[in-house]
Amino acid sequence: MRVTNSMINRNSMTNMNRNKVSVDAMNTQMTTQKKISRPSEDPVIAIRALRLRTNLSEINQYYTKNIPDAESWLELTETAIKNMKEIVSEVYKQCVKGSTDTLKAEDRSAILQNLQALRSQIYKEGNADNAGRTIFTGYKTGSQLTFATDELETRYNITESFSFEDIDEKRYYADLVDVPTNMGEVQNDVALEDMPKEAVHMRVRLSYAELETPPAGEELELKVTDAQGNASTITTKTMSYADWADSDFAVADDEVLFIPESGELIFGKDVSEQLKGDKANFTVNYNKTGFNDGEIRPEHYFDCVNITDEKNPITYKKEIQEIAYTICFDQTLVVNTQASDVFDASIGRDVDELTDAVQSAIAAHDKIAKLEAMKNQEQYADKESQELLDHWLEAAKKEASYMDDNMQKLYSKAVGDFQGYLDDIVAAQTDVGSKGDRLELTKTRVENQKTSFEKLKSTNEDRELSDIIIDYTSAYTAYQASLMASSKSNQQTLLNYI
Repeated sequence: MRVTNSMINRNSMTNMNRNKVSVDAMNTQMTTQKKISRPSEDPVIAIRALRLRTNLSEINQYYTKNIPDAESWLELTETAIKNMKEIVSEVYKQCVKGSTDTLKAEDRSAILQNLQALRSQIYKEGNADNAGRTIFTGYKTGSQLTFATDELETRYNITESFSFEDIDEKRYYADLVDVPTNMGEVQNDVALEDMPKEAVHMRVRLSYAELETPPAGEELELKVTDAQGNASTITTKTMSYADWADSDFAVADDEVLFIPESGELIFGKDVSEQLKGDKANFTVNYNKTGFNDGEIRPEHYFDCVNITDEKNPITYKKEIQEIAYTICFDQTLVVNTQASDVFDASIGRDVDELTDAVQSAIAAHDKIAKLEAMKNQEQYADKESQELLDHWLEAAKKEASYMDDNMQKLYSKAVGDFQGYLDDIVAAQTDVGSKGDRLELTKTRVENQKTSFEKLKSTNEDRELSDIIIDYTSAYTAYQASLMASSKSNQQTLLNYI
């Protein structure tokens, strides 16, 4: 086969260009320190790079955003629960202290001051937020747990559920002493039938006081379901607290009284025994207009309807509302805790009743002190006035005895109640802590995955500079050799052989 000069030239150019391309490729790798700059250079590396980068992007999303957001939410939740635990623990301590029968006047005053200070903080921890999102209100993160101001025109229709276990004993007191201020009032005396009286009834306390009185001809109804699933209805009888007090707190055995002012259902003996015997659950539907600063918003605890604007009612359904973060591949973590799992709706009302009991005991002992001081006044020095004041003093001491006994019994009961509230709070705190532990484990795993994927990505795409320099030197040497060989071969012509 005859090899012409043009063939030698074309082959030389091809070889030189091939070596030049190799030098250019090595030069590009030296600049980028990447194995390829275009997918066509190595499709396998390109496909793996796409997959690894996608996975690494997801891992970075989990590690730098989702997990820190979840950590922040859980930390704020744990802090709020811890603060609530301290508040309820302090109330519990006051209950233990108040349940003793050796309280002095200064002890009662100290307990009262502590309870009043704690009452204002009861639910405020439930308004904790994470970057403007309230953390205890489920999906309603734009709404606080409590009313921030007095909303006197706000109106709700509320459906509240109870069980037979919620029926408890309550003491009521009639004919309390009004300390006389002049001789005429002293001479009115205290008749035996007008001495302070105690009535004990079974009741259920609703979550709110100052409720609406049902319209004329209508009464609240209890929708009852017994343990066998049988349904029935009990119609209540509405009575104002003042009228009930005037009747010496009487209630028939077969009736249920609804007291709007105190937000209570008073059960007659037969009714309460039947509900307990049937192990019944029941619901009651009522209306309330006007809420005070610090009261819980009904939508976070009950099925209810905001009927402030009757033409545009807003219906709320109590349900489990979980806010979950995706913290790893196919792994989510519920970060929120709903208020109803931590802040029992009865805590505030319990503290109010304790406060009222202490105030009543203080007031009763003040009446005794005033009457004893009156006995030492000159205008009441005569025998008749002294005897009359003794009658008043007897009534006041009887009232004080009732109030001390009621306060002690109420505090004894509250010891158990607040221990239960503490147990719920501790359980919620434990749940949040376990979520934090799981999140920390996942964070460590994601961090390790991030390191592994970054290493795989680097192995797939990157080249060591030292290796590139070696390959570049080899390619450049080959290129220079091809140049030299081409220059020598191209110097020979046909004339050299003639």
